[in-house]
Amino acid sequence: MTANDGNVLSNFIERIGQIKSYEEALGVLYWDLRTGAPRKGMDARSEAIGMLSGQMFKLSTAPELGEWLTELETPDTNAGLSEIYRRLVTETRKDYDRSVKIPPKLYQEYVVLTSQAESIWEEAKEKSDYASFEPYLDKIITYQNQFIDLWGPGATRYDTLLDAYEPGMTTAELDRVFGGLRGKLVPLASAIAASPHQPETGFLKQSYSKEAQKKFSLFILEQMGFDFAAGRLDESVHPFATGLNPGDVRITTRYLTHDVTSALFGTIHEGGHALYEQNIMKDLIGTTLCSGTSMGIHESQSRFWENVIGRSKPFWSRYYRDLQQHFPNQLEVPVEDFYRATNVVKPSLIRIEADELTYNLHIIIRYEIEKLIFNEGVKASELPSLWNEKYREYLGVVPENDGEGVLQDVHWSGGMFGYFPSYSLGNMYAAQITDTMERELPDLWDTVERGELLPVKSWLTDKVYQYGKLRTPSELITGITGKPLDPAYLVSYLERKYKDIYKL
Repeated sequence: MTANDGNVLSNFIERIGQIKSYEEALGVLYWDLRTGAPRKGMDARSEAIGMLSGQMFKLSTAPELGEWLTELETPDTNAGLSEIYRRLVTETRKDYDRSVKIPPKLYQEYVVLTSQAESIWEEAKEKSDYASFEPYLDKIITYQNQFIDLWGPGATRYDTLLDAYEPGMTTAELDRVFGGLRGKLVPLASAIAASPHQPETGFLKQSYSKEAQKKFSLFILEQMGFDFAAGRLDESVHPFATGLNPGDVRITTRYLTHDVTSALFGTIHEGGHALYEQNIMKDLIGTTLCSGTSMGIHESQSRFWENVIGRSKPFWSRYYRDLQQHFPNQLEVPVEDFYRATNVVKPSLIRIEADELTYNLHIIIRYEIEKLIFNEGVKASELPSLWNEKYREYLGVVPENDGEGVLQDVHWSGGMFGYFPSYSLGNMYAAQITDTMERELPDLWDTVERGELLPVKSWLTDKVYQYGKLRTPSELITGITGKPLDPAYLVSYLERKYKDIYKL
């Protein structure tokens, strides 16, 4: 590398650091907006977010950045870069080529719109008032279509959106995977519904102290290895995680006084995201590689901790007594009954409260609706009735209002079209990773039953967390398991678990 190349690299690294600093500042503003910022300040806050996002966008699409990338991509220069810098150049090039096609003014307008829309969505959901949210969603869809036109559609228009969350994923692949998954899960769900061995769940629906729920959630996070010196737990309408940097990872949950498990499993889920972000290698801090490699891999970690560990029999053999002590005289059933109750399979309306098996049908519904929006031109005004029809068809239930229907998720208010498939992909990644973990840690379930969760965290740090975006999703799953993503692992896991619970 020449002296001039060194200056190019220094300039490039400095620019990446500036972009990352903007990202962190915006992360704090978004977190504040969704965890209790005064509503009267919403418009001014949204404008501030838009302005800062616009400045970050200009930095990340500036002509000189493109010139530096071109120089760093030349064979001689690139060969002299470290693995981290080569990967950073590759990722930055992809982001640059995508972003440079969007006019900065258009991007800033869009950011202001989505910031406003998320706050409007909160009120609309609370009042079940889709009409107040519909104009915002209609505008967001219009912007997304403009972006697709500028980026250039893939095999389908929706493919372009998918690639932002799960690089390389296509509707053709998802149609194949989801079709096979649906074909296996629907008969299994039918067999479960016909089983005479249905778990009793009534005891879960009592009045449970919110403060006690919070204390137990904090206790479980500590057991998982969540670093409270590098993170915090707050409350929000919809649980989420924000990784500002490995030293500041914030998660939220939602407490329901009539349900002892909703906040707990929501906390464990977001805690899985947090463990990923807190344990990325220090060499990636300050770069845009200091994040999960894809949303599917990120969701694999949250779903793994929530379901594979958190809903397992060994986990509750250890922690049920602790839960009982937090709620004296309320949970007096045997641990086996509690375990079965927390794994009941029953068609439901709310995605985040769905069981492990039917959860995937909730995702397929959203995936099919998003495809219709962008590939078939379905309008925002048509979504409530379309949503209700899909729920009747796939799950046999129909929302009584839009608050428990089309308004239940925050994602569309933030323009996150293409994200939902990540959840089911995460389930698939998690099941495949678990298969390898069980072989490499033969005493895995004995350690969980003893309450020793840190070896699990250490194994995942070694295999997944430390790499951030240094490896692609396909490189990661193949490196861990020796195979590309295969949904058969998820089907096998669900069949084993639920045939035992329902004595099929």
